[in-house]
Amino acid sequence: MEKESDNMNKIVLIGAGSANFGLGTIADIFKSKILEGSTIVLHDINPKALESTKKISEKYKEELDVKCNISATTDLNEALQNANFCIISIEVGDRFKLWDQDWQIPLDFGLKQIMGENGGPGGLFHSLRIAPEIVKICDEIVKVCPDAFVFNYSNPMQRVCHSVTTKYPELKFTGLCHEIASMERQLPTLMETDYSNIEIKAGGLNHFSILIDVKYKDTQKDGYPIIREKFKEYYSSLINDHEGFVSEPGAERGLFFNLYEKYGFLPITTDSHLGEYIQWAHKVVDQEAINHFYNNYKKKCLTFYENVSYSSFFDKKNEEMNERIVPIIEAIIEDSNIEEEAVNLPNKKFIDQVPENIVVEVPGILNKKGVTGIKLENYPSTFGTLLNNQSGVIELTTDAVLKKSKQSAYLALLADPVVDDAKAAEKLLNKMMETQKDYLGYLA
Repeated sequence: MEKESDNMNKIVLIGAGSANFGLGTIADIFKSKILEGSTIVLHDINPKALESTKKISEKYKEELDVKCNISATTDLNEALQNANFCIISIEVGDRFKLWDQDWQIPLDFGLKQIMGENGGPGGLFHSLRIAPEIVKICDEIVKVCPDAFVFNYSNPMQRVCHSVTTKYPELKFTGLCHEIASMERQLPTLMETDYSNIEIKAGGLNHFSILIDVKYKDTQKDGYPIIREKFKEYYSSLINDHEGFVSEPGAERGLFFNLYEKYGFLPITTDSHLGEYIQWAHKVVDQEAINHFYNNYKKKCLTFYENVSYSSFFDKKNEEMNERIVPIIEAIIEDSNIEEEAVNLPNKKFIDQVPENIVVEVPGILNKKGVTGIKLENYPSTFGTLLNNQSGVIELTTDAVLKKSKQSAYLALLADPVVDDAKAAEKLLNKMMETQKDYLGYLA
């Protein structure tokens, strides 16, 4: 490994072989004056992908004359030595092959789920594969750099984070997701002002969160009246173009509209991830649009290296960050006491309707202590009941992961609102353990 610079900040990217996450985050670090001189350590279990990320990073480091050290290693223990910040973004196995199984096989057993990534039966199997690996990573972090700030981007966010924070409640561990960025894209048009003039409070569970309060900063005027006035026209014509393809106007909004009309609050997640947590979602979602999104997203990810222009990440003129993590790290280093709009933390009375220690998505304050959640006052009890439906599922998933318990996995299925057939659930679990035995074989 290269000699470290005088800057003591050491940032470890775990899963750095991901072209999108790894290079996007490195580019953001390159843009940061506060992180100038830092040591960036790239870690991945895939040596080929890791080497590719390192080569591209080194190329742009030289071109941009960035003052930092970059090293790469497949040895996690080596990577973590003296780390200040650890950023986890990993997947286990062939992501889309396994995702297809998570989604389709439960349907074969008559269990009507949506998407199959974060909630429902598919979310359980995804969790049972990835959470043990992230717990193992955190085992090593606790041994090697226990004071490091640890950030997780891997889904299923709630279940992964709950597994880690249950085993290591003192670890400075926070989950992050891009979903909140939808507000920055949408609210300025709805409210006819710059996003810098908008103050929001949002929260719930990851991919299952709502806008509680929204105000104009300059006047403190409530923003909801104009949102309600313009809601139908705006979202009926909204085109989803932020995932590398262009959707039909208003596509994939069936459940989104239903939730808004029934509960009176704007969902943060505008796509159908919401439906993974709701037993009646399959009746109202736009399945054709979901399939369209998934197929295009899959194509984008699988052809990333072929089509991406890395220069877009490393454009000197573009000061916009690709990821949220670098401003968060800067705020911790600078002890800024600024607010981050959405972080995933164990519930400490942040949302009254959800039990303590269930990981919730709420705003947070950033300073030298790390990330501290903010209580959402007057959280609507109506939507809170939907959140609470997931509490037992999350706890039982963690039991299955930490105790390696097939019985807990089965009970997690039975606790899930999406599952309405106990016999089918048992058959499904056995089928998935057989199909994904390389990943679920630890369950006994």
